Amino acid sequence: MALKRLIEQSPIFDIYQKVISEKRISEDDALRLFQTNDIHTLGLLANTIREKKNNNYTYYNINRHIDYSNVCSVSCKFCAFSRFKGEEGAYEFTIDEICKRAKAALDQEHITELHIVGGLHPDYPFEWYENMLRALKHTVPTVHLKCFTAVEIDFFANKFDMTYEEILKRLKEAGLDSLPGGGAEIFHEDIRKQICPGKATADQWIQVHETAHSLGLSTTATMLYGHIENYRHRVDHLRRLRELQDKTSGFQTFIPLAFHPDHTALDQFARPSGIEDLKTLAISRIYLDNFPHIKAYWIMLGIKLAQLSLSFGVDDLDGTVIEERIYHMAGADTPEIMTVSQLQKLIREVGRIPVERDTLYKSLKVQEIALV
Repeated sequence: MALKRLIEQSPIFDIYQKVISEKRISEDDALRLFQTNDIHTLGLLANTIREKKNNNYTYYNINRHIDYSNVCSVSCKFCAFSRFKGEEGAYEFTIDEICKRAKAALDQEHITELHIVGGLHPDYPFEWYENMLRALKHTVPTVHLKCFTAVEIDFFANKFDMTYEEILKRLKEAGLDSLPGGGAEIFHEDIRKQICPGKATADQWIQVHETAHSLGLSTTATMLYGHIENYRHRVDHLRRLRELQDKTSGFQTFIPLAFHPDHTALDQFARPSGIEDLKTLAISRIYLDNFPHIKAYWIMLGIKLAQLSLSFGVDDLDGTVIEERIYHMAGADTPEIMTVSQLQKLIREVGRIPVERDTLYKSLKVQEIALV
C-alpha cells in the first residue's frame, strides 16, 4: 500500500497510468520523464515493461570486437579512437591478422559473434572489405559477422559510387550477417554539425538501416548522450528510431552509449552521472515500445552500474567483448574482457536468469536459477 501511495503521488503518475494501460507515450511525455527526479517510479515502470517483454531473463553473448583500423578520413570531436594516416598511433590490421584473431577467439572463447568496425579509411578499395568478409567466413564459418556501421556504409557508397543497396548486397554476398548500430551519435542536425561534421547525416544513417532491413539484415541502434545535447535532442533521436522500427521491425536492440570525454576535443565535459545513465536507459525502455531489447553496454557504463541497470529496463549486458579499443581510448577504465562466469554471476546476483544468446537473440543456453 505504501508503494502504491508513493506512485500515485508521483509527478509522472499520469504517464505511469498510460504505460500500464499499454498506451504509447508522446515526445512530450518522454521529455517530462527526462526532467523528473522521481527515479524510483521511473525505474519501476521501466522494469515492469522489461519483465512483460522478456520475463526475468537477461541476455549475453560470447563475442569479440575487432576494430580493423583506426585510420579515418574525418575527425569527430567526441572520438579518441581515430587517427589520420601516418599519424602516431595509427594502425591497420591485415586480413590475415584479423582472421588469426578471429580463429583464436573461436578456439579459446567459443565466440558466436564478431563485431567489426573501423575508421573511414582513405585508401582501401571496396574489394578489401569483401575479401575480409570472405576470409572470415572461410576461417570461422560458424561465427556471425556483425560488421560496418551505417557511417561506414555511407562512406563506401560515396567513395565507390554505389547505392546503399548495392553496397549492402555485395557485402551480404561476401558474408555480412548484420549491422551494428554505431555512428548514430545524436540525430539532431544542430548537434551533429558541431560534433561530427563531414560524417553521414541522420537521414543517411536512417536510410542505411532501412535498406539493410529491406534486405533481411537485422541491425542495432545506438545513441551517444552526455555531451552538448539536451533532453529534447535525445527525445528527437528516440522518436526517429521508433518511427523506423514501426516501418521495418528490423532493429534487434537499442544501446544508449554514455559519452566518455577523456582524450577527445570535448574533454571539458564530465561523464554522465549514474542517475543520468539509469534515467536514459529506463526512458529508452519506456519510449521504445516496439524494440524487443534494451542493452547496457558494460564497457561504457562500468560493471556495477550495468548490473544495477537490470532493474531499470535493461535485459541485455552485451557479451564478453574481448579487446575493445574505441571507448578505452576515450578513457573507459572497465576491463577489456569479461568471462562468461563473471557475466552470469552479475546477472544472478540481482535475481535474473542468465541466457546465452546468439546475435539474433536465439537462446543458446539458459542458466535457470531461483529468484533472490
